[in-house]
Amino acid sequence: MNAPAQPGADIIPESLRCCIALVAIAHHIPGRIRLKLDTSAEALRRVGLSGIEAGRFGSALGAIPGIRRIHLNKLARSLTVEYDNQTIPDRAWPDLLANRPSPEAAALLERLRDGCLQPTDNT
Repeated sequence: MNAPAQPGADIIPESLRCCIALVAIAHHIPGRIRLKLDTSAEALRRVGLSGIEAGRFGSALGAIPGIRRIHLNKLARSLTVEYDNQTIPDRAWPDLLANRPSPEAAALLERLRDGCLQPTDNT
């Protein structure tokens, strides 16, 4: 018999887990976070993503209210996100990326999920 799941034991849904598995916090100050991206072919294969699908993660971040600017540095494989920390609490980022339940992470996750579900314009 399986043990019951603990509430909030895994806050990241499967649909976003693969994207989040490719990022780690490199630097974080209030209102600005730099994420290090593992976009190697091996990492993408490990989580079952193509480079195009991984790029959707950055697009989803850009669609979140409170995100002011996103800068992708392909050479350094990093993504810098400037955000309004009155809209997105600073604690939300490390909690979400560590899969740690918190009201801040839940709010950011909901915004990220909404951004990922936005239709893409392929015209």
